[in-house]
Amino acid sequence: MPGLPSPRTEAGKAGLAALLRAPSRALIALDFDGTLSPIVDDPAAARAHPGAVAALRRLAPLAGTVAVITGRAAPAAVELGGLDQVPGLLVLGQYGRQRWESGTLTTPPVPPGVAAARQQLPGILAEAGAPDGVWTEDKGDALAVHTRRAAEPQQVLERLRGPLADLAERAGLAVEPGRMVIELRPPGSDKGQALKTLARARNAAAVMYCGDDLGDEPAFRAVAELRGDGLPGLAVCSGSTEVTSVAELADLVVDGPGAVVALLDALAAAMSHA
Repeated sequence: MPGLPSPRTEAGKAGLAALLRAPSRALIALDFDGTLSPIVDDPAAARAHPGAVAALRRLAPLAGTVAVITGRAAPAAVELGGLDQVPGLLVLGQYGRQRWESGTLTTPPVPPGVAAARQQLPGILAEAGAPDGVWTEDKGDALAVHTRRAAEPQQVLERLRGPLADLAERAGLAVEPGRMVIELRPPGSDKGQALKTLARARNAAAVMYCGDDLGDEPAFRAVAELRGDGLPGLAVCSGSTEVTSVAELADLVVDGPGAVVALLDALAAAMSHA
């Protein structure tokens, strides 16, 4: 497979071979932040890697399904990434709760616990002594507390875990940890469940998932579960120094969004000759 990196596991090698053997039934799914888009201090300033949209456009006509599965609201990922320029791309937002396809958004009602948490969160952060640099991103369906701008982001993150977990429990929300962020979101969905549901719905013959953060771990485990059920799969980590546990679950580790784009280009080239 010229131009394609070699997975370090035999299961990953088999998954890659299966993707190329039947491209029209391949499911290629990717996270957005840290995978297609470099991590930035302000999530609103995130943009897809310069080559990402072009690579997705090359891949989309060849693969059976190309999808982005993100913790962001689906419309935000579409806008920030320019993903509406990729014909046929499916975007599952809020860990699979939202679905954007061909300009149409499907989303369930926001549970009341989000409003309750929104009201209480400023007092919780003040009581916990959150320092300058800690800020809250209101996603509408979820609330994310970021510490990346604080002087000691990791230490502050650890200090806030307990109070935020208590708030989430009272509000009936799930806690989603990430790279210098803790998110309070509606329960009942994660990227792993979203990936498995999509694989079944699209009758995929092989699946690839690429992610970089703790929220992507359920999707990596889903790849392993699908393989156990006889569906070949490949788990790819967009590597970073911040969340090394994700790399341990992957069949292939690449060096950040630039290398993810290179992988997509190589897949498209290989699929075009399959």
